[in-house]
Parts: sequence; C-alpha cells; structure tokens
Amino acid sequence: MFNEVTVQIRVPDVKEGQKWYETLLNRAPDFIPHEGFAEWELIPKCWLQVAEGTPANESGPIRLGVINIEEMRERLVTELKIEQFELCSREEVPVKWGTFSDPWGNRLGLFEYVSEDDKNERIEAVLRKKRV
Repeated sequence: MFNEVTVQIRVPDVKEGQKWYETLLNRAPDFIPHEGFAEWELIPKCWLQVAEGTPANESGPIRLGVINIEEMRERLVTELKIEQFELCSREEVPVKWGTFSDPWGNRLGLFEYVSEDDKNERIEAVLRKKRV
C-alpha cells in the first residue's frame, strides 16, 4: 500500500525555480529542508518538490487539477509569461486539459472536470482528507 506521493522537478537555479513555482502555486513552499530544495504539499500527502539539478528531458507532464481552467490559464500567461496553450477535450473523457512548460522545459499541465458533480465530488474528497 502507498500512503504518500512526491513528484520532483529539477531546475538549474533553485532560487529562480522556487520563485517561478511560488507564482504558479500562488504561495511559498511548505518545507525547505536544505539548500537547493523546496516542497509544496499540493493536496494532503501529495508533494511537489523543486530541486536544483538538470531538468529531465521529455518527462511529464504533471497535471494539476483546477476549478476553472480558462481563468488559471490566463493567470499563468499573464503572471508567468508562458505561451498561450491549447485546451483539449474529448467526448469520452470527463476532463478538459492543457499542457505547457516551465522555463526549464519541465512539462506541466492543468485539467478541469467538465461535470460540476465531478468537480464537487473531488473538492469534497480533498476536504475530507484534510480533516483526517
């Protein structure tokens, strides 16, 4: 059984990377255990680590779930100056999604559940986990 998840992204300059990811995530890291490393708990027991090092080629994307993908995309284009990215959907898939890269080539993405019931169910599940 697994009880937590960590995903690591490497950047050549951790101070610059931390600043970029603070803007992406709209907050400071939750944990900086040592030089060259910062961590955010995205949802309970799911951590994003930004570490100093050589970015991995062709990895990802790591997709982050959001409530309103269009609003988030516009915020990222404006605040982080990323290129406008296409939003995709397919009738048989319950989400719409889009992919972009950080300045170091790490592939990231967003997704949003199309159904309001699905969105609400996911939000409630996260909130229940936070209370535990």
